[in-house]
Amino acid sequence: MEASSSGITNGKTKVFHPVAKDVNILFDELEAVNSPCKDDDSLLHPGNLTSTSDDASRLEAGGETIPEKNKSNGLYFRDGKCRIDYILVYRKSNPQTEKREVFERNIRAEGLQMEKESSLINSDIIFVKLHAPWEVLGRYAEQMNVRMPFRRKIYYLPRRYKFMSRIDKQISRFRRWLPKKPMRLDKETLPDLEENDCYTAPFSQQRIHHFIIHNKDTFFNNATRSRIVHHILQRIKYEEGKNKIGLNRLLTNGSYEAAFPLHEGSYRSKNSIRTHGAVNHRHLLYECWASWGVWYKYQPLDLVRRYFGEKIGLYFAWLGWYTGMLFPAAFIGLFVFLYGVITLDHCQVSKEVCQATDIIMCPVCDKYCPFMRLSDSCVYAKVTHLFDNGATVFFAVFMAVWATVFLEFWKRRRAVIAYDWDLIDWEEEEEEIRPQFEAKYSKKERMNPISGKPEPYQAFADKCSRLIVSASGIFFMICVVIAAVFGIVIYRVVTVSTFAAFKWALIRNNSQVATTGTAVCINFCIIMLLNVLYEKVALLLTNLEQPRTESEWENSFTLKMFLFQFVNLNSSTFYIAFFLGRFTGHPGAYLRLINRWRLEECHPSGCLIDLCMQMGIIMVLKQTWNNFMELGYPLIQNWWTRRKVRQEHGPERKISFPQWEKDYTLQPMNAYGLFDEYLEMILQFGFTTIFVAAFPLAPLLALLNNIIEIRLDAYKFVTQWRRPLASRAKDIGIWYGILEGIGILSVITNAFVIAITSDFIPRLVYAYKYGPCAGQGEAGQKCMVGYVNASLSVFRISDFENRSEPESDGSEFSGTPLKYCRYRDYRDPPHSLVPYGYTLQFWHVLAARLAFIIVFEHLVFCIKHLISYLIPDLPKDLRDRMRREKYLIQEMMYEAELERLQKERKERKKNGKAHHNEWP
Repeated sequence: MEASSSGITNGKTKVFHPVAKDVNILFDELEAVNSPCKDDDSLLHPGNLTSTSDDASRLEAGGETIPEKNKSNGLYFRDGKCRIDYILVYRKSNPQTEKREVFERNIRAEGLQMEKESSLINSDIIFVKLHAPWEVLGRYAEQMNVRMPFRRKIYYLPRRYKFMSRIDKQISRFRRWLPKKPMRLDKETLPDLEENDCYTAPFSQQRIHHFIIHNKDTFFNNATRSRIVHHILQRIKYEEGKNKIGLNRLLTNGSYEAAFPLHEGSYRSKNSIRTHGAVNHRHLLYECWASWGVWYKYQPLDLVRRYFGEKIGLYFAWLGWYTGMLFPAAFIGLFVFLYGVITLDHCQVSKEVCQATDIIMCPVCDKYCPFMRLSDSCVYAKVTHLFDNGATVFFAVFMAVWATVFLEFWKRRRAVIAYDWDLIDWEEEEEEIRPQFEAKYSKKERMNPISGKPEPYQAFADKCSRLIVSASGIFFMICVVIAAVFGIVIYRVVTVSTFAAFKWALIRNNSQVATTGTAVCINFCIIMLLNVLYEKVALLLTNLEQPRTESEWENSFTLKMFLFQFVNLNSSTFYIAFFLGRFTGHPGAYLRLINRWRLEECHPSGCLIDLCMQMGIIMVLKQTWNNFMELGYPLIQNWWTRRKVRQEHGPERKISFPQWEKDYTLQPMNAYGLFDEYLEMILQFGFTTIFVAAFPLAPLLALLNNIIEIRLDAYKFVTQWRRPLASRAKDIGIWYGILEGIGILSVITNAFVIAITSDFIPRLVYAYKYGPCAGQGEAGQKCMVGYVNASLSVFRISDFENRSEPESDGSEFSGTPLKYCRYRDYRDPPHSLVPYGYTLQFWHVLAARLAFIIVFEHLVFCIKHLISYLIPDLPKDLRDRMRREKYLIQEMMYEAELERLQKERKERKKNGKAHHNEWP
């Protein structure tokens, strides 16, 4: 027993209880200290909601009325007065009885009230209900620096000029004709969250009269109460010895099966929320946030923060901000696509491809692939123009700038949220050492410079060696990804010939599209399988590093999982964008894998169509699968649990379960917290920005997914998961740095996509240098006449290698065997001095591509840095509000202290103890 909760008087142990005894489990003062807390049925209430305890009977007999609603809703102790702040769950058959005895004895010594009850479903399961009285809440709120409201905020209007006032009047007149903010929630439905309109200060019991306290039972909201109880449980000893403390360790070693705060009742109600109002905050969140009928409305972030805490509130604030910022990106991307649709009939290049019936292209694979007319790829040329047109470069620049604006304005938005939620001056506590780290390095200790206490110490050499091994593991897993991509490449080069010899004409005539489609689907399956392996490897490597604290462990695990998943998801896309068709050689001298398989060539209309298919299929399948796993899996699990209960108790018997029983049957939150939610959105952000020049519809797909994602996540948190512990956070953590890295990478990749994958640069070179408008400074569609013929080289069929020679001689086109065919490249004809050597146009195009990459990157990076410099991280009005609040708080504290001194002086005068030299 800790010294703060016990003392020695006349050689006998005396226990100081700062609060009343437990409501339903009565302990003698000596028994509470000297005898263990027993796990047998003598201390349990049977799982019967209709029965009442002896204490409750005595209270009612004494004239105190207890609301029957409190007794039956499962949110209070059996006396109907003490609200349940936390639930612990264990099994009687669990052998860790001694640790639980010590732990629960120390829980009562800290002043927490406790009540136990067996499960209605399984008598082996025991629920431990905890309640923190006012004295305990006040004491620990002061220790934890919990900020509470103490005076209403005084708003003031900033100084405005006459010109701006006139503009505001005109805008307000115009707004009268518009709908009245349909995206905003009805204010009458939402509760008055008083603390948002009040100045707050760290709670102090000495200055308790300064705070706004209407009711002590509701002064600390449920989330704050459960956070305080969790804080206490994390610091309670469960074994006499060194650092044997904390609920997390008891959950790890199996002493307790679960620990969670309760939901505030059911999320459904028989009555309409519009006529009868919300039953509780959970019901209100379901109706105003998790319901599909409000998909177009803003999120009630203040209510989310109040119910789930600042960390989860910040995630949904970031997700909502990201979704809102996707609107302009999706609109511009859709405009680029529609621009391609509108200008399709005027595109000279696609016209020439569709009219090129006399141009015969060389086979795209060995033997089985036939010769084909260039006009056969007319459809693919038109589809390519939808994504690769004159607006593509503008859109790539726009998206690079958009990524910067998104991050910069998120910093401003985060600052506003941090101010409203009292996170500006909040600092994380000194974290406890992980039990695994302590067990590994307990023999060697060093003084902590912050706490001044000895703690386990990891030698520098040991840390470096573990980091090297971890980095080697990361490198090996990346090599596994590259090997998987290599396998997909082999599949593509093998199946092209297979599909070309297929019996069905539809597949035979579209062998390349069939190859790309099946390869993408197989790649997606490999991605999902490798993701399971990656999680286990990331856990192994992170535990091998032995991080000191939980935040260090979380950051290390997050970085590894992001690297693994990012490489896994984008490796095939990088191959198609930058390697497909680039190193194939030319007819008669093809480059081959292991001197056997001929490398895959691009379609006659270009490689961009393959990249579009890769991004579209992967993005749609990945988001569909994630949404199913996020919502479908918990729904199936909870349905299965309810089904088992019905089978055990019979479908005819309707059981009214208490709230703790209902919450226990729900799924716990992921072991990694919000990691999966953030990772999904960050990978989507990468898809939206990195290859957006090849797929302008990516922001639109992301927007549609996120509108669904917000409501799916909200539904999951409100209805399918146990209520997570309300924890605080100032920002989104390491994810912001990852977002910045993706923004920088997107500039580089889009520059290479436009310069290398797209035909934008070859067309530009032809228009200004080789076309009909050469030297005139024009680049319209009339200047592109003859581009298709100029971009194709001639090959003599007799120069084919034996293993590449096609089975057909091409006589089906003109009635006589073909002598020449065409292929995409800039090479000299076979009868030149250097057959099949590069032409001057090839070097001009290559120089233009390199120049474009350099100019594009420098220009976009300059714009990004300029925008970052011009946009301040803190809005000016917020800075003024913060300075004014600081000034007002100082004035209020001065007035309160002066009032206290004057009151003390009056009391001294009244008691006759005044002095002549009294000051003030």
